[in-house]
Amino acid sequence: MRLIGLAVVLILSLALAPLAAEAQPAGKVYRIGVLSPFSSSFDPGPSFEAFRQTLRELGYAEGRNIALEYRWADGRYERLPGLTAELVRLGPDVIFSAWSTPAALATKQATTTIPIVFAGVGDAVGVGLVASLARPGGNVTGSTFITEETIGKQLELLKEVVPRISRVGVVINPVNPVYGPVLRASAAPARALGLQLEVVGVQGAKDFEPAFRAAIKEHVDGLVVLRDAVLIANQARLLTLAATARLPAMYGMREFVDSGGFMSYGPSLGEMYRRAAYLVGKILKGAKPADLPVEQATKFELVINLKTAKALGLTIPKSILVRADEIIQ
Repeated sequence: MRLIGLAVVLILSLALAPLAAEAQPAGKVYRIGVLSPFSSSFDPGPSFEAFRQTLRELGYAEGRNIALEYRWADGRYERLPGLTAELVRLGPDVIFSAWSTPAALATKQATTTIPIVFAGVGDAVGVGLVASLARPGGNVTGSTFITEETIGKQLELLKEVVPRISRVGVVINPVNPVYGPVLRASAAPARALGLQLEVVGVQGAKDFEPAFRAAIKEHVDGLVVLRDAVLIANQARLLTLAATARLPAMYGMREFVDSGGFMSYGPSLGEMYRRAAYLVGKILKGAKPADLPVEQATKFELVINLKTAKALGLTIPKSILVRADEIIQ
């Protein structure tokens, strides 16, 4: 009986071996191009580590069967087309557009054949990345969130925490195409909350000081800082200006609050990177981006920095504290 059992195992192993080899060729190293609007100092952070960790859980590890080819734009959108062209010339198995609408659009314009997975894009359908969420078509898929819906919640939370505010500066990069619809969508919730909005536009490092001076001249008494690579690349400068002006600021991502910002509300970047890794894994196993629905962000985080609140002379209502996903002391 023992010999018969061994024979059966041997036969099954021989029969299944070709299927396993077809699913993941022995010794094959997949190349993943990574386009980031950030700098190399930002990308090793927790969110990008979530991408790599999820790939490892799926059986793909650097130095074994995947190689990651990085290109960083250092917060300069004008570099994205050239960096994307470099990645396309390398002929990777898939390109991961690691956050931001301009980066995702640059990858789509650069190739119609190499599979592309994006993460953290605002309104993928509205900006023309995909035909629809359910049937993206073409060579592009990924994860998205509706920025127009998010800003209403950000304004509501900021007003609840700081009831006295009446004029809010919305800090954006006007080059980012997603923010035209966002600004239009913010008008109705602002009116409902009795807020007047002022656009604070910055396209590069030299724009921050004059933009803040203009905002203060217009008597802005609060800020909503949206998600943009230029803003993140200049995070320290932005945080210093907000603190110096004693302006309570709501940020679009928690990384600002981790570094001393007041509060943030937005989709979890780490979760979107994890979902992107799953999509990359499916593509490496043979799936087509056109057949992989674009996922909408489902995990949103409210993070509050109590030390910064104290420095601003603010007391956070208990109704807000109990809703916070994390409180930084």
